[in-house]
Amino acid sequence: MNGKIKGIKSQSKIFPYKLKKIQIKSKQTGPTKRFISEKNLFESIFYVFEIQILIIFYIFLIPNLLRIMKKAIKIFAWIIGIVLILVLAGFAYITMAFPNVSPAPELSIDYSSERIERGKYLANHVTVCMDCHSVRDFSKFSGPPTPGTVGQGGDRFDQSMGFPGVFYAKNITPYGISDYTDGELYRLITSGVTHDGRAMFPVMPYLYYGKMDPEDIYDIIAYIRSLPSIASEIPESEADFPVSLILKTIPVDPEPTQKPDPGDQVAYGKYLTNASGCIECHTQADPQGMIKKDLAFGGGRNFPFPDGSMVTSANITPDSETGIGNWSEQAFVERFKQYDPNRYTPATVSPGEFNSIMPWVMYAGMKEEDLKAIYAYLQTVKPISNSVIKFTSSVE
Repeated sequence: MNGKIKGIKSQSKIFPYKLKKIQIKSKQTGPTKRFISEKNLFESIFYVFEIQILIIFYIFLIPNLLRIMKKAIKIFAWIIGIVLILVLAGFAYITMAFPNVSPAPELSIDYSSERIERGKYLANHVTVCMDCHSVRDFSKFSGPPTPGTVGQGGDRFDQSMGFPGVFYAKNITPYGISDYTDGELYRLITSGVTHDGRAMFPVMPYLYYGKMDPEDIYDIIAYIRSLPSIASEIPESEADFPVSLILKTIPVDPEPTQKPDPGDQVAYGKYLTNASGCIECHTQADPQGMIKKDLAFGGGRNFPFPDGSMVTSANITPDSETGIGNWSEQAFVERFKQYDPNRYTPATVSPGEFNSIMPWVMYAGMKEEDLKAIYAYLQTVKPISNSVIKFTSSVE
């Protein structure tokens, strides 16, 4: 190295590090002390190299990255568009293709007195249609139907009761069903589709009625045709989204069965249990209001009263600890018959006092042999251990 070494700045100006120093002598001017950091030299070179890399990055890579980002945004937009189209197509398909049930059958039911009488028994004491399709008086125990309102509808089921929307029981007197043919009524009761093609949420358990003997359904139709006509305007039911879309897929064609011989007690009891819809109240439900079948008859479904009190359905499985496994047949029958209107007058109940939504007075009219058959069948279902608090008062 001849003379001065140019281009090297002092250590303090480039990096604030104290590094190993090297003494260099100049042959031209005599000994001169100059100190250069060996690490400074390499780091300075690296610094210049780094600057060059950044320049190359900005010149060549940034434009490419921008092009890549633009392509990615376009691809993402396409994906979103395709998904949106598929969703809209699915919505349109469900709206147009469902409910997917058969047309209403051509029926002409004879309204004989025998058929009407059998229909009255079923509608008031087995399927208890009149429970929901009347105005219930909950100032009395178990809310018996208010006289003069049988069939006029109006019972409300909403979110406070665990339902995904607001649903109303319709007027089923001639005032409300006069524009239905017998076939349309049959399809409505057994498939859940109105005469104008709308799907109903299964507050009315049409999925169970669709498994009944058609003759029993004909009897019920004959009976409600015979009711006094009561004028009442019932609001339209409205399901919350997405149940409003899902419920269109719920109705299915009925799968009717022949009513078993009462001599086959368990089979006949299963038929009556289905017709009575016991499973609906005595089974817990999911957020969409559909029952959890693996918990069938295990109780635990909550039903609030307007005053804030809460009644919870009982466990009616044969579990010996928490269900009816230790009940005798006679105890089961008497549990109902104690509310027989011929010997029981519904007690007045104040807000906060024990009450029940179970229509005891209506079920109390069931024939003893029918109640015994139901008991026999319930003793065959899967026992479920589930202890429930039957009533929680709103009054401290």
